[in-house]
Amino acid sequence: MKLVDDWKQAWKWISVQSMTVAMAIQGAWMFIPEDMKASIPKEVVHGITMALLFVGIVGRLKKQGKDDAAN
Repeated sequence: MKLVDDWKQAWKWISVQSMTVAMAIQGAWMFIPEDMKASIPKEVVHGITMALLFVGIVGRLKKQGKDDAAN
């Protein structure tokens, strides 16, 4: 396995940012007390997570970075 050439810039990528937020939402959901979870529909949490992961896929396919301004 090899890293991409510009791996040090990965934190700037839409794909990495959206998947990080999705991971944070799911991680936080695990630790929220059950009585608080009852006030938030789980479908909303899962829907937001799925939307963020979709944005991550789109972000990964979109050309980003210095060369993006030329296109």
